[in-house]
Amino acid sequence: MPRGRRLIFPDVALHLVQRGVNRQPCFFTEAHYEHYLRLLAVTAPQYGCSIHAYCLMTNHVHLLLTPHQHGACARVMKQVNQCYVQRLNKSAGRSGTLWEGRFHTSLVASDHYALACYRYIELNPVRAGMAAHPRDYRWSSYRSNADGRFDPILSEHSSYLALSEAAETRRSAYRGLFEMGLQDSTLEDIRKATRGGYPMGAQRRPRGRPPRPAKMGYVPI
Repeated sequence: MPRGRRLIFPDVALHLVQRGVNRQPCFFTEAHYEHYLRLLAVTAPQYGCSIHAYCLMTNHVHLLLTPHQHGACARVMKQVNQCYVQRLNKSAGRSGTLWEGRFHTSLVASDHYALACYRYIELNPVRAGMAAHPRDYRWSSYRSNADGRFDPILSEHSSYLALSEAAETRRSAYRGLFEMGLQDSTLEDIRKATRGGYPMGAQRRPRGRPPRPAKMGYVPI
């Protein structure tokens, strides 16, 4: 069965998930996480992508990014994944693939879902029981977006900038979003949209032909 075409448009944000093959680990030491982030910092601007949020989990990666050219997202992921695997295989004396062949994406076309994606991504370690607070997890963008720590990877999304004109007030408002958390319905919408490759918030029509309207029978008066 042919694979569906990804919905990716220049200057429209995406939630991207890249998993390890068979959901196996793809990061094993601190050096591996650091190397992946260095690759991302160099490659994303080189190929025309802005990264707004990220989280490197043990066996998968979450990114909130905006491609600014056709094909930019695919080129970034191909370059980062290939360079990362080549170095890992050489250092670990292994061979073969590490990543699932196809990353998953969902369009994030509204400020509401962009800010939800920020939280969805940076709260991953908390939901997984790996950290009590997103600030405690080293391999995410939270400490930059919430606390102002310099991160050469990141560029602010317009929804983040709209929180306030003043940087400190903006960061305070951003931290406040995490106190509210995410509704279960929003979590499920993000998950389903990313797995299915359709825009967040879009209502998917059921498969198959729509049911025919029932015939009107004769009712005597």
